[in-house]
Amino acid sequence: MLLLMHGIAYAQKENGTDPRTPPALIETIDNLNKHVEETYVSAPYQARATAEHALLLAENIKYNEGTGSAFLNLGHVYWSQSYYPISLFYFNSALNYLPKNKPLLLAHCYSSIGRAYTDLQNYTLALKNLAVASDFAGTNQKMLAEVYSERSLVYLKLKRYDKGIANAKLAMQLSRVINDQPALCILYSRLANAYRVKGQYKQAIAYSDTALHMSYLVNNRRLRAISFIERAIIYNSLSQYNDAIHLAQKGAALSDSIGVMDGISSAYKTLTYSFEQKHDMAQSLAYQKKYTQALDSLNATNKRKTTELIQSYFELNSRLNAIAAVEQKAKQYSEKIHLQKAIIITLLVSLLVVILALSVTFYLYKQKRVLTNRMRKQHKALLIQKELIEEQSVNLAGINSLKDKLLAVIGHDLRTPLANLHSILRLYSTGVLTDAEVQELMQEIEPVVQGAELTLSNLLEWAGSQIRGINHEPSAVDIYLTGAEIGRIFSYLFQQKNIRFENKALPGMCVQADERHIKVVISNLVSNAIKFTGDNGTVTLLSTVDEGRLVTSIKDTGNGIPAEKLHGLFGLNTKYTATGTSGEKGTGIGLFLCKELIEFNGGRLWVNSKVNEGSIFSFSLPLVTD
Repeated sequence: MLLLMHGIAYAQKENGTDPRTPPALIETIDNLNKHVEETYVSAPYQARATAEHALLLAENIKYNEGTGSAFLNLGHVYWSQSYYPISLFYFNSALNYLPKNKPLLLAHCYSSIGRAYTDLQNYTLALKNLAVASDFAGTNQKMLAEVYSERSLVYLKLKRYDKGIANAKLAMQLSRVINDQPALCILYSRLANAYRVKGQYKQAIAYSDTALHMSYLVNNRRLRAISFIERAIIYNSLSQYNDAIHLAQKGAALSDSIGVMDGISSAYKTLTYSFEQKHDMAQSLAYQKKYTQALDSLNATNKRKTTELIQSYFELNSRLNAIAAVEQKAKQYSEKIHLQKAIIITLLVSLLVVILALSVTFYLYKQKRVLTNRMRKQHKALLIQKELIEEQSVNLAGINSLKDKLLAVIGHDLRTPLANLHSILRLYSTGVLTDAEVQELMQEIEPVVQGAELTLSNLLEWAGSQIRGINHEPSAVDIYLTGAEIGRIFSYLFQQKNIRFENKALPGMCVQADERHIKVVISNLVSNAIKFTGDNGTVTLLSTVDEGRLVTSIKDTGNGIPAEKLHGLFGLNTKYTATGTSGEKGTGIGLFLCKELIEFNGGRLWVNSKVNEGSIFSFSLPLVTD
């Protein structure tokens, strides 16, 4: 949006400078721009104010080279503070003003655009703009060194380290010839980064030391902060965590003092890693939080700066347009004097024509309005009828689908255990089976009947929620006490398979939810755990607190679920069913019902599972607040 607005606003700018402009004023503007170019790294806030002042002076006298240089400097200021989209806007604005007979200025601008695209990770456009910069640079050693330097960074970002190092060394040779100390300082830092990534820490430390030393000589505070952080990353790689923490903290403080958001976030990320490796998790988590806040702050600041940029941009154009409007009005006034008589006559004739046209138009409008009202009423009535028909059709389809689902589940999954019971009773009544055989068969069929009972309970709960809607009566539910109750209910099944049930939920921690819903969910999950856990296994109820929510987990040591089956596990139409370790059957509707009940209570249900290791079904619900 910014670049489009920029293109429309500046497409018609005139080139050149008013010949009546005093040379002293042009010299003042040039000096201001030169001062900004020398100080934007060490004092970005003061540099920005100076660049804005130079921009206003240059625009007032139509000094395009001064305006272009001011825009270029503003781009450098915002780039130095990591506001890359805003810097890119100012760099592109500069191209509309920089004179075509100043190829080095244009080369510098395209090189800056390439660097901004590099920081925005658009390496294709970065290399494209650097190629244009190289063409404008010609044989100028300083400009070519800048282009090679920026190309080296692009190749390092693309992990083409050898090519990046080669370009950096070419830039270093040219910079030494012209004794460009600031450029050499940057190149030493870049080579330190390249060798660190390649794992050649001895060379990385040597280049980093030189870059840090030179940053004091050229007063490049931004590079000094980056060098501190780069050296800290190297020490982390060498497991020298105390040194890494010391340098990263210095880099964070310096980045904060000059507003380099990239440096702040990188320093916090490095400190997080250092403290983690030292097993100081409190400090690690603290800096992880600061790192997240820094990223959020950077995003928020970018949005705010973009808004301020647009406001400032329109304010500047409003002032310039006001000056142009005054000049235009003065010219128009002289012309209007000669046209007044013709205008008055034309207005009188036009007034008569307009009155006649308005009379005819008003009559036609009234007729059209009457017809439109009639058609609108008819159309509205048709829409109402259409909506009623569509709503009835959807309701009928839903009811028919519900009927099919219920009949399919009842016919397929409840008939088998009932048929088994009926066969046992018939054989017992005819004397085919003895009491001992009946008792043995009843013990074997107990899990199947228990599963059928749970299936029937789930079907009734789900069908009721589909027909009447879910009844929600939230209260404070103690997961530990609920788990104890569920443990007692399933104690017989635990004994049947010699499964140990462990209630490790946090006592006294309550969630805000419907107690009946939570019991249904935990019952289904525990029943599934028993079903797929073999003899002498373990089923564990766990709970942990996570940012104002209680995460409850049911963990088993059973068969586990294949990875390809996890997707769609909680769906009704894509349900996953399997036979339990004792031949238990299931419909798959239980997990779907659990998901509906948890989400209705403001929570989330998920699963982690490995084949032959077991499964962990977890759900989170909001804690009760005092």
